Amino acid sequence: SRSLEGEPGRILLGRIAGKVDCDPVAALDMEPEYVKAILEPLGMLEHPILFITDNQRPEILEKLLADPDIGPNIRLIPEEASWVGGDITLAVMADVFIGNPASTFSGFIAKSRVAMGYQANYMFRKKNDDGEWVEVCDKIRIFDHHVMDVMA
Repeated sequence: SRSLEGEPGRILLGRIAGKVDCDPVAALDMEPEYVKAILEPLGMLEHPILFITDNQRPEILEKLLADPDIGPNIRLIPEEASWVGGDITLAVMADVFIGNPASTFSGFIAKSRVAMGYQANYMFRKKNDDGEWVEVCDKIRIFDHHVMDVMA
C-alpha cells in the first residue's frame, strides 16, 4: 500500500496541485479551519461527522477532536467494526465527502459519488485572494487522467 504520511504524501499531492492549482497540503493536513470552511456554509457543522482513517496520522483526529465546533460531532467507527467495504459504503453515501486527491481510497469514493449523482465532494480546494476556501475545478475532474496520472 502507498503511504501518504510525511514527504511521500506531500510530493504526490504537490504533483496534483501543480496540475489543478489546489492547495498542496490542506487535504493532507485536514486542519479544523479547512473542514469548517466546507461544512459551515452547507449548514452541516452541527451534524455528526464520520471520521474515516487509516490511522497513519493520528494528530489529525486529535486536532479535530480538540476543536470546539467539530470535536463534539466527530463519530468514529469502532476498530472491530471497521473494514474497507463498510468504510467505503459509509463515505459514498455521506451527505458530504471531504477527501484527499492524493489518496486512491478518496479518489475511488469521489468517483463513486459522482457516478451516483452526489455533488458534495470536496477534493480540490485552495484559498482565493480573499482568504476563503474555494473549489478549483469541477466534480468530474477526479476522472481526468491528465490530472490523476500521478497516481499510477
